[in-house]
Amino acid sequence: MKTDAIATPNWSTASFGDAAETSPMELSALGEHLQHCSATPGPLVRLRCAAETMNGFVSARLVTTLALLCLPFLVLALLL
Repeated sequence: MKTDAIATPNWSTASFGDAAETSPMELSALGEHLQHCSATPGPLVRLRCAAETMNGFVSARLVTTLALLCLPFLVLALLL
């Protein structure tokens, strides 16, 4: 079975000691990718960004977050 190869740019991060150069095809593909990524994000992307922001906030303050989460249980245990 013969399959047709799709002409896509081959990305390489190595310049093998030469000056790094990009081909017009690579620049075109990069421009299309950036245009696609800069489109208005959907609601799931916004939700994911909000979740990542909260994760960063909580992980930077892990001990304080755990203390605040345990505080209601401590108060409830003292009242009973």
